[in-house]
Order: sequence, then structure tokens, then C-alpha cells
Amino acid sequence: MSENGVPDDIEKLSFEEALTELEKIVRDLESGQGALDDAISAYERGALLKKHCETQLAEAKTRVEKISFSQNGEAGVEPASIG
Repeated sequence: MSENGVPDDIEKLSFEEALTELEKIVRDLESGQGALDDAISAYERGALLKKHCETQLAEAKTRVEKISFSQNGEAGVEPASIG
């Protein structure tokens, strides 16, 4: 399990893989089919997938933005130069 509480099998997923699995869980839960225990387990896994996706998005955002300061000292964010 990672330091943020996400199981290793989810941690290994790419953003796209995690999002696809999360979308499937949401569809299955919305259908109302299946046992309650299965729905609870799916919901818990979905919450972990969501957390993993949010972490990956935050990391990506950090990599493509940098903090800048205007001449009057106000902080802002601008795209980082790539390459």
C-alpha cells in the first residue's frame, strides 16, 4: 500500500486505466444490479481509484505550471516551458 493509502494494484495503474475502471464501477453501481456487499466493495475501490486519479492530475499540473511574480510582487502561475 502506498503512503497515501492507495493499494499497490491501483497505484500501478495509469491515469487512463484507473479512470476507465472507475467509470465501469459507476455504471455498475448506477444500474442497481448485484448484491449490497459487492456494491459496497465496488464503492470503496471506486473511492481509491478517484483518489489515485486526483493525485496523478495534481502531479501533472505541478509539472506543467510554475510560479511567477509580477513586478508589483503578486504571485501567479504560468505554464512551464517544455523542452
